[in-house]
Amino acid sequence: MAAEPVWSVDPRTGKPREQVAIEATAAEVDRAVRAAHAALPALADRPVRAAFLRTAADLLDGARAHVIEAADAETALGPTRLTGELARTTAQLRAFADAVEEGAHLDVRIDHADPARTPPWPDLRRWKVPLGVVAVYSAGNFPLAFSVPGGDTASALAAGCPVVVKAHPDHPATSELCASVLRRAAARHGLPEDVVSLVHGFAAGVELVRHPLVSAAGFTGSVRGGRALYDAACARPVPIPFHGELGSLNPVVVTGAAAEERAAELGAGLAGSMTLGAGQFCTKPGLVLVPDGEAGEQLLKSLADAVSQGEPAVMLDHRMRDAFVEGVRERAALPDVAAPVTPGAGGEHTVSAGFLTVPAARLTRAGRHDALLEECFGPVTVVARYASREEALAVLARLPGNLTATLHAADGEPGAPELLAALTPLAGRVLVGGWPTGVAVAPAQHHGGPYPAATSTATSVGITAIERWLRPVTYQSTPESLLPPELHDANPLRVPRRVNGVPDPAR
Repeated sequence: MAAEPVWSVDPRTGKPREQVAIEATAAEVDRAVRAAHAALPALADRPVRAAFLRTAADLLDGARAHVIEAADAETALGPTRLTGELARTTAQLRAFADAVEEGAHLDVRIDHADPARTPPWPDLRRWKVPLGVVAVYSAGNFPLAFSVPGGDTASALAAGCPVVVKAHPDHPATSELCASVLRRAAARHGLPEDVVSLVHGFAAGVELVRHPLVSAAGFTGSVRGGRALYDAACARPVPIPFHGELGSLNPVVVTGAAAEERAAELGAGLAGSMTLGAGQFCTKPGLVLVPDGEAGEQLLKSLADAVSQGEPAVMLDHRMRDAFVEGVRERAALPDVAAPVTPGAGGEHTVSAGFLTVPAARLTRAGRHDALLEECFGPVTVVARYASREEALAVLARLPGNLTATLHAADGEPGAPELLAALTPLAGRVLVGGWPTGVAVAPAQHHGGPYPAATSTATSVGITAIERWLRPVTYQSTPESLLPPELHDANPLRVPRRVNGVPDPAR
């Protein structure tokens, strides 16, 4: 069967803009992976690798106007949002360059031989090496920060792994533009351009995860798509790590005392968070537990006022728009579910934000209302009104894994520790106060969580994301002449390490 053309589509009209590429055949995927595998040795030089990442950031900044124009035309996310996303993208490229130069990601540990021990220890020297070719599956809702030049690609390249990216169908032109920038950056430092390759098409994505020379994969997207690729990665003759970010409800608990203190503030804050980017953030608060009573009603009124003032928004594509409208319709039809502000179709190409309410008692046991405990991608949240802390805890006990969980409580509130303890097993990032949308690219960040939020315990944001693409190797009783410089006693490259269990004094 002939390969299909890849079109760039305007989500504001649903009309094709231009043909960008042709879907990759199995043979073309094979060539891309083999070329990436051949480029693996070229990434071994850490200074060159760091310089490449910095140049990639500089070139993306230099192409800012073209990148933002292309991304806005394909996603309707707007220049302001995309300008911030590009800044985040280039900042994380530079942060990984700094990490590569420092060398702490190598996790060097040296234990000298100790014949006096029982049993005696041989000389052991441990560090981490790159896995090999990494397949990256771009996200639809972040055409830069979680796509071709995004965190998965940046962290894999920082680890020394060439990358083959499967472009997202919602922004193929942006993907081609960003891939060309990264390849140009590689060439400037004498690296093969094939350290970064791009393929298009659903079938190409499946071929990619099955290819025997692909050593790991990173994915951001739906539970259905991610789980299918995850299963394929595990079903290979040689299974590979699959680091997928799939779906998340991101529960929020508001205590009675917090609602009494700042109902209006909480309602307005929730409205801003759940409608940000047309509700298309993976960290959107999708379930909010609010106390019954006057304070809870004040919070709902504030939320209704703020959400009602919003304008209809364009979603990333019409398929997502249709799924949102249908998902809201099905949920709103459930018994005891109300819509103080009705979400759904805002026009032929847009959606209107809104929220649903339901008694929390409906969610404490399995039944039709379980649909309210599943992510609905778009500008909607479910507010569950609870009559007691025990009822709120019963709802939390039924939730799957999440990227985030949030607690709003008053200072020193007696029940807060119990609620925080109930939220902690549910998520990779737990907030006390604030709202979960917005993920700081910081060393201490963790963006992941129990399944289905993620398929592994790793993070896809922050410097420790590099650990996904490395594996430890220990050399035993090996002559120094055969060891890499990072494992020499003199530590000529001055990498952070531990020697005989303590930090290296040479550092």
